[in-house]
Amino acid sequence: MFVDKAKVYVKGGDGGDGLIAFRREKYVPEGGPGGGDGGKGGDVIFRVDEGLRTLMDFRYQRHFKAKRGEKGRNKSQHGANAENMVVRIPPGTVLIDDDSGEVIADMTRHGQQVVVARGGRGGRGNIRFATPNNPAPELAENGEEGQERYVVMELKVMADIGLVGFPSVGKSTLLSVVSAAQPKIGAYHFTTITPNLGVVDVGDGRSFVMADLPGLIEGAHEGVGLGHEFLRHVERTRVIIHVVDMSGSEGRDPFEDWQKINEEIRLYNPVLAERPQIVAANKMDMPDSEDNLEAFREQVKAVRPDLEIMPISSLTRQGIQELLYRAAAILEAIPDEPAIEEVAEIAERKVYKFDKKDDNAFTITRDNEMYVVNSERIERMLKRMQMNSHDAILKLARTLRHMGVDEELRRRGATEGTIVRIGDFEFEFIEGSSYY
Repeated sequence: MFVDKAKVYVKGGDGGDGLIAFRREKYVPEGGPGGGDGGKGGDVIFRVDEGLRTLMDFRYQRHFKAKRGEKGRNKSQHGANAENMVVRIPPGTVLIDDDSGEVIADMTRHGQQVVVARGGRGGRGNIRFATPNNPAPELAENGEEGQERYVVMELKVMADIGLVGFPSVGKSTLLSVVSAAQPKIGAYHFTTITPNLGVVDVGDGRSFVMADLPGLIEGAHEGVGLGHEFLRHVERTRVIIHVVDMSGSEGRDPFEDWQKINEEIRLYNPVLAERPQIVAANKMDMPDSEDNLEAFREQVKAVRPDLEIMPISSLTRQGIQELLYRAAAILEAIPDEPAIEEVAEIAERKVYKFDKKDDNAFTITRDNEMYVVNSERIERMLKRMQMNSHDAILKLARTLRHMGVDEELRRRGATEGTIVRIGDFEFEFIEGSSYY
């Protein structure tokens, strides 16, 4: 089954917690702190594997979580960093952040990789907090949480040649004739509902990949019919072979068909209108095809005199070899570089300078008898610090005092024993003390 769109959840590993420990060797009096740092959490990395052609695997596994770093150890030993999680994806996959809609990366080359969720940093052990005033601190940090996000994956088929045209003009038959591919062929519209790929051997040592793409109808650029599900794959093709039913067997005019398809492609992406194109005038074995071809040539000449029109018949194989030779020649003359999604450079993104004054900002609200303090700086500290030691409580108290939180609490009526909440952490306010 061909799957070209998927949505997955990714999460980098959390960092390992730092350790509170002290040296206790026999001949090392007053050994001091010996708690090591935690290890870094693993990253989630998406890597291109040219052996994959579909996003089928992501229908069954949609969650990817990297391992967390190991905790710090005693004797100043750091915890091990976690291994990165590598997820294999097919070439041509565009990765999009589900929340912001920003294109994370356009993955086109074998071996190309990108970090989609970074692991968290490890927490510092108590060896990092030793100072001359406090040579044996009982203070350590928790590991930082890993980045998490939802990622939308859109696969755009990587093919050299793309077959476009109205339904039932003979695209699938043409692919089956020139390659070993076996697409579904039927006498009804939208027989092909997903792209089919085939490797074409030209016969002179040259070869290329051809894609039979689902049929287009008027309004496709707005999503009518298979709409964007089809047009997304046209973007990757280096040369377009526009298959036209020259017999007019379904009562349609070949020139109008050609115009409508080109207009839909242009409205979807103007860049595609500049892509090299060959018109394959198909079904030349049918009655009235010769007359229709002459009229078609005259009409096209008035609009695009440079456009190549090659008469073929997929049934009798008339003109097939000449079409392949011409397609191979055009491929050799243009750069062998797939069109990629434009991703903004990091240098173009704004960099905001750290404002210490804004970082010290806080608000205090009342929840019945409880005071609730909101401050990004303090909440970050509470997430990182291990608040089960006396030194950690002292550090929090000093921060609150220097920021002016305790003074504001007193001004608002906080008294001995009043409950104060910051994030998920609650404590009692102690009047006249240097800490809570």
